[in-house]
Amino acid sequence: MIPFVTVLYRLVRAFIEAWREPHFRGLFYLVFLTLASGTIFYHNVEGWTYFDAFYFSVITLTTVGYGDLVPTTTYGRLFTVFYIFLGIGLILAFIDAVAKPALTRSSRPKEPRRTRRRTETEDAGPEEPDDRS
Repeated sequence: MIPFVTVLYRLVRAFIEAWREPHFRGLFYLVFLTLASGTIFYHNVEGWTYFDAFYFSVITLTTVGYGDLVPTTTYGRLFTVFYIFLGIGLILAFIDAVAKPALTRSSRPKEPRRTRRRTETEDAGPEEPDDRS
């Protein structure tokens, strides 16, 4: 369970870091609009619930494709062809934008620990005051 929480924490941190970039925010809105348009289309044309339509949109654009939902209408199939071509590039760009900060952070070389070297005078102990005047 701890590795899952660690990975989830890193993912959220990478998302927050990526959100600071205007390019990423624009990409996020495009992905949101793409998934929303697919969800609305499949709900209206195929008659699926909003949940099933959203599920199909995500599964299709991430190229998982379980096959449990399939468009049966001609318009649904035609839309899916164009939806896949346009959406896969967007999803991959989005995943890349989230992964870059996470991978950059984990691949940075760690600075070596600085240890203070002891000199000979420190090894010998405190010096006696010199009373020769």
